[in-house]
Amino acid sequence: MEVEIISRECIKPSSPTPLHLKTYKFSLLDQFRNHIFAPRVLYYPLINLSDASVIDHIVSKRLQLLKQSLSETLVRFYPLAGKMTENFSINCNDEGIYFVEARAKSPLNEFLNKPDPSLTHKFFPVEGSESLTGRIAGAHVAKVQITSFPCGGLVICSCFSHMFGDGTSFSLFMKSWAATARKSNTGAAVMCPNFDASILFPPNEAYPRELNWNSLFTRFFETGRFVMRRFVFDAKAIADLKAKAIISSCVQNPTRVEVVSALLSKHIMATFKLKSGPHKPTLLTHVVNLRPKARPPLPGNLIGNIVWHTNVLCEDEEVELAGLASQLRQAITKLDGDFLKSLQGSEGFLTLCKAIEDEAEAYYDVKDRILFSSWCTFGFYEIDFGWGRPTWVSCVGLDGSIITHSPTIVLTDTRLRDGIEAWVFLLDDDMALLEVDEELLAFANLDPSPFAQN
Repeated sequence: MEVEIISRECIKPSSPTPLHLKTYKFSLLDQFRNHIFAPRVLYYPLINLSDASVIDHIVSKRLQLLKQSLSETLVRFYPLAGKMTENFSINCNDEGIYFVEARAKSPLNEFLNKPDPSLTHKFFPVEGSESLTGRIAGAHVAKVQITSFPCGGLVICSCFSHMFGDGTSFSLFMKSWAATARKSNTGAAVMCPNFDASILFPPNEAYPRELNWNSLFTRFFETGRFVMRRFVFDAKAIADLKAKAIISSCVQNPTRVEVVSALLSKHIMATFKLKSGPHKPTLLTHVVNLRPKARPPLPGNLIGNIVWHTNVLCEDEEVELAGLASQLRQAITKLDGDFLKSLQGSEGFLTLCKAIEDEAEAYYDVKDRILFSSWCTFGFYEIDFGWGRPTWVSCVGLDGSIITHSPTIVLTDTRLRDGIEAWVFLLDDDMALLEVDEELLAFANLDPSPFAQN
């Protein structure tokens, strides 16, 4: 799939940011995160049109609408139009969000009929030699690339620095942008962000930059050729996994995320054993949204990294689905309102440091880790800019380069939102074993077309 860059520009807010908002300070939880982009890609085919002039007109109007509505949205999400600084803040200078317009030379449906995850990186808006990570000072906070296809289809890839916010924050931004695009025709309600995170979780002025997510997990990183494959679990597979977990587990009503995480953990650890010999303890790390954990719950529109992670140490050689699901439920339950309250106020920094220190000591001898991040229930399939909902929502895959990474699994909804797509990032020799695992493939389809998920 050949993609040509047509233009690069910065989309500015439609009205200037007030002077008293020119500096946006990250919260304590934001300070812990790394500057890395986690893009999502939304696919919008244009159906049953063959007249090239009509298609060009429709695409042109949609691009204009996307730019105008983004400009209006940035008035509310003003930090996204600024630049990162080295002192845990954003210079809200209204320079604009980095915006790339691109054009593919083959039909979108051709790609969707047989999607190749390794090609999705072509939708990501790269600045020069920059990758998904890069410099902090002077970097754009957010980026967008719109790729049009000769059939009239559009692909929207959007992302912002993980230091600014988590998946809930990103979902709110995308929904607000879409609602702004629709409001002239439908009167759609526009969602507004809440920027009180730095008040709830005060930043530490002397926060050491080396005390971050990567520093906590660097020893788990491996250098090699990582590849990404999609394992898709439909509604029936989810129901079968839940029934299997319930039979021999104390977990009542296991969730989609719990059973899929448990199954993938079991089989990935089996690949580690096949490649490296005897079973070694493996740390299963899950990112957890803390907003509903608070008493009372924190607002759903609270922007920032209102997340923490929980760990399950799997030491047993013969691990079972039900047992893993139960351990995951117990670990997530421990992240309660008391823990969240301890991160707030003037003592929050000491609590965070203690949590990091305790974790480093507890798992000092563990060498293997699998990281899970769930983007389920974020509502990406509801994002309608005025021409319908996306046919597919994806992550951005890898291009086959040698990188330093760790085994990672991103869970997303399927199109009908009753199944799960697991985007699995593994070293190529581990993936070679996993993708032929017959017990796993009894529940999951490997890299199916999004059109097959209806």
